[in-house]
Amino acid sequence: MKPLFPSLFSPRRRSLVAMLLGALTSATSLAQAPAPAAGAPIRIGMIEGLSGPFANTGEAVFRNLVWATERVNARGGVKLPASQGGNRPLVIERFDSKGQTEEALSALRSAQDRGITIVTQGNSSAAASALIDAINKHNERDSGRQMLFLNYSAVDPVLTNEKCSFWHFRFDAHADMRMSALMHVLREDKQLKNIYLIGQDYSFGQAVLREARSQLAAQRPDVKIVGDELHPVARVKDFLPYAAKIKASGAQAVLTGNWGNDLTLLVKAARESGFDGTFYTFYGNALGAPAAMGEAGIGKVIAVADWFPNVLTPESEAFYKAFRQRFPNPADDYVHMRMQLMIESLAQAIERAGATGPVNAATIAAQLEKADVTLAGQRARMRGADHQFQQSLAVAVMDRQGTPGVKFDVEGSGYGFRVIRNLSAQQAEQPHTCTMQRP
Repeated sequence: MKPLFPSLFSPRRRSLVAMLLGALTSATSLAQAPAPAAGAPIRIGMIEGLSGPFANTGEAVFRNLVWATERVNARGGVKLPASQGGNRPLVIERFDSKGQTEEALSALRSAQDRGITIVTQGNSSAAASALIDAINKHNERDSGRQMLFLNYSAVDPVLTNEKCSFWHFRFDAHADMRMSALMHVLREDKQLKNIYLIGQDYSFGQAVLREARSQLAAQRPDVKIVGDELHPVARVKDFLPYAAKIKASGAQAVLTGNWGNDLTLLVKAARESGFDGTFYTFYGNALGAPAAMGEAGIGKVIAVADWFPNVLTPESEAFYKAFRQRFPNPADDYVHMRMQLMIESLAQAIERAGATGPVNAATIAAQLEKADVTLAGQRARMRGADHQFQQSLAVAVMDRQGTPGVKFDVEGSGYGFRVIRNLSAQQAEQPHTCTMQRP
């Protein structure tokens, strides 16, 4: 667009303005590419910790969701009939939960007040549980403004079992599914005799350790648990005392569901204490953990995920390179395939429902139950019985970039993750205990 006063914009000033505009894409806000869709935007409220100790994980989520919506918008947005406003773009609106459950509930009320009917959250199973309860009550009380909850990371198994809800959809593999994938590798480690279990003291961390004990007893009863403890979430600044206990226990491996800074600080302390055992992790493949471990992590840090950059198929490589082109800062290098599939599933469900808006939440949910999407060679489907996404899982081990199977590193660290085990969606699937109550 031409400036209103061209004479005020010399080439040098235009350059300065361009630089200033570029700087506006910051840690607190990302400019979403304009969409060719003409209708009013479909707003998605992201409720996440964007300040506090886990702010980096919240910002990583935001980047992923922005990129996912940009892809939908670039192809014309969500395609709806003219009576529903025609093609409509997707827009992410941010709500900072500060990593606290009460703040997450406050953010939900703010989203409701602003007329947002689709919310997404993930980096806390405790917050997710509270949001499910609040949305269930809201939808029962106010049938004209019903809401949907899309969960990309809260993986306490109870959320799609005893607490399953018609209005809640989980797009990540739950903790028991991830643990089972890790056990495919751990049970083959015949040298392993002693293991230390450590996790964050809330519903998710408790579920991880509970399932670890169960699966170890079933699959590796010869392995002795020499430590089993929980620590406060996001409150431990110095993990050296924990690392000292791990080393003194004689553990050959640590199993943890820790994420964010609680994982980074733990592995850093373990390295500094001289612990040279293996880390079996849910999230050891990014957000500072590989750099914190350094050379000591080669062959020792094992992670499970729905997708890794080093899958090394043409479709996967193109997908990952496109993300890195969009977000070239190495610190921003944490792409979640499941979040991309979540947004694709939502767009698909809205298009099949042929409608949007609060009065159509149930119609969209009914279509989301049948979601079946493919992106970059990764296919996944929603299981309607409990609203648990079914997708393949992979287990990978940390290694130097450039070694066979490690074309890409993580966050510019020089270390990447080589896939050592693939589980199909059928292999990763687990039974559920959900009794779904439908409106």
